[in-house]
Amino acid sequence: MVEQGNPPGASPALVVKTPARPIISVWLRDLIVSLAISAFIIIFLYQPVKVEGTSMMPSLDDQERILINKFVYHLESIQRGDIVVFRYPRDPSESFIKRVIGLSGDRIRIDAGQVFVNGTAIDEDYVPPAYVDERSYKTVVVPAGCYFVLGDHRSLSKDSREFGPVKASLVYGKAVFGYWPMDKLGRLK
Repeated sequence: MVEQGNPPGASPALVVKTPARPIISVWLRDLIVSLAISAFIIIFLYQPVKVEGTSMMPSLDDQERILINKFVYHLESIQRGDIVVFRYPRDPSESFIKRVIGLSGDRIRIDAGQVFVNGTAIDEDYVPPAYVDERSYKTVVVPAGCYFVLGDHRSLSKDSREFGPVKASLVYGKAVFGYWPMDKLGRLK
């Protein structure tokens, strides 16, 4: 009779026992490296945040989870249309998320809900008719090193119409990707 696992005439298989200590140290090393890489990404590159409030609807819903890129503005400048995260000018312990409408030097005017940048009406397909605020806003020139920001849900948004232009030094990230709920998974526009 032949035993399973060894062909006839073969020598018995050698079993090598590996001490538990090296396996644990390799596993621990990999865990520490993974945590260090994750910390680097979260501290310097991407940060997960939870949207609180409805001022950016329908682009961003209350309690939606997104990633912000904290490094992108070291490589490129803030553009009109970017969704930015910044420290609230009146209380820097709070963070706000809004859309950039005006850049330094731009003349911003709102006439019955229509936004004009440098005298030209801008098309804002991200603001549904039901979310338009019909109020007007006097012409302002965005100071150097600042941005004029508005929420997409204009009738419910605390934004530059209330607290004025936001200094560039207060902006710390660009909203780039939604990951929860799953039906909102994808790049933000």
